[in-house]
Amino acid sequence: MAVAETGNIEHELTAARGEVRDMQRAVAALRNEMELAAANHESAVQQAVAGANMEILQLKATVAELRSELEKSLIQRDEEVQRAIAASQDEIHQLRSTAAALRDELERARIEKENEVQAALSASANEITQLKAAVAALREQLELAKVDKENSLQAERQVSADEIKQLRDTVQSMREQMEQLRHP
Repeated sequence: MAVAETGNIEHELTAARGEVRDMQRAVAALRNEMELAAANHESAVQQAVAGANMEILQLKATVAELRSELEKSLIQRDEEVQRAIAASQDEIHQLRSTAAALRDELERARIEKENEVQAALSASANEITQLKAAVAALREQLELAKVDKENSLQAERQVSADEIKQLRDTVQSMREQMEQLRHP
């Protein structure tokens, strides 16, 4: 009868060892899945950051292009003013009587150009404000993504810790049962 009990205990011990190996494999598989999920999440965050950086570069290029166009507009305005002054001086020599009318017309043209420049500056300022708001929104989204990632990692760690504790409790319980079987 003792041989049968020993064989039975060895069989239970072999089964318990098999269960422990299965649990270890399950823990390893879960750990691999958790690492893969973390890597996938990190990749998504990096792609979002790269997209935001690309958009920032595009926005900077747009701002630079607008600035360049504004400078060209100012240069053209200055050239037009210079041409208008030269034309008015020629006309002053030829027709002194029409000088006052030409000055009034030139002044209106200058005011219109200044109004156009002011409108362009205002539009540029509005666009810069919008770009800053977009950058701030992207930063906020990035921060939220980081917080979500951290919360996900914390939750995964807690789940893993709980599972490890359960496995340890199960192993401890099996050890106690084996001890009880050895020392009835």
